[in-house]
Amino acid sequence: MNESLGFGHFIAQADAVGKTLLVILLLMSAISWYLIVMKGITQFVRKRRSEQFLNFFWNASSLEQVRNEIATHGVHDPFSHLTAHAMHAQDHHAKYGAAKLEEAGSAQEFLTRTIKKVLDEETMRLENGLTVLATIGSTAPFVGLFGTVWGVYHALVAIGLSGSGTLDKVAGPVGEALIMTAIGLAVAIPAVMGYNWLTRSNRVLTAKLDAFAFELLTFLSMGQSLKGENVRPLTAARANGKPQAA
Repeated sequence: MNESLGFGHFIAQADAVGKTLLVILLLMSAISWYLIVMKGITQFVRKRRSEQFLNFFWNASSLEQVRNEIATHGVHDPFSHLTAHAMHAQDHHAKYGAAKLEEAGSAQEFLTRTIKKVLDEETMRLENGLTVLATIGSTAPFVGLFGTVWGVYHALVAIGLSGSGTLDKVAGPVGEALIMTAIGLAVAIPAVMGYNWLTRSNRVLTAKLDAFAFELLTFLSMGQSLKGENVRPLTAARANGKPQAA
C-alpha cells in the first residue's frame, strides 16, 4: 500500500479542485519562467546595444554625426530612442513652432517635455511583465497551501470513513497533500528571485538613462558641435564614467 503512495497517487486521488489548483500552479511556473528568460535575453541585448550607441555618441565629433547615424541605422536601444525623439522634437519646434497646445512654450520647454515623455515610455517598457512576476511570487505559496489544506481535508474524510486512524494510514495521504505546498514554493521562489534581479537591472538602466537625458538636453540646448574646447572635458568625463557637458 505504501509503495503506491506518491505524487502520481495524489493526482489520481485528487478531485477537480485539487487538479485545477495544480494546473494553475503549472501555468504560473510556465509564465514566470517565460518572463524571466525572455526579459533576461532582452535585457542582455538592450545593454549591449546601449553600450555600443553610447560609445559612438561620446566619440562623435558633432550632434549632426549622431543624427546621421540614427537616420542610417535606426534606433535599437533606449538611448538612441531618446536621442532620436529629442532631435526630432527640436527640429519640429524650430520648423513649425508652437502649433499645438502640447508644443506650447519655448523650444527648450518643449524639448524637456519630450524627453520626459520618452523616459516615461522607456520605464513602462522596462517594467512590463514585472507585475505578473510579483503577483506569481506572492500568490503561488498560498495557492499551494490551499491545495494542501484541501487535500488534507479529503484525506482525513476518507480515513474517517474507512474507520482506520492509525499513523500509517494518515501519514501517506497527508504527506501527499503537502506536495502542493512544495509545488507552490517551487513556483514562487524563482519568480521572486527573477523579479528582484530584473528590477535591479531596470533601476540601473533607468538611472543611466536619466543621466544621459540631462546631458542630451544640455547639448541640444547649446546647439554646438563637440569640438575645440568642448572635447577635453568630455573626454575626461568619459574616462571617469560620467560624461558632462562642456
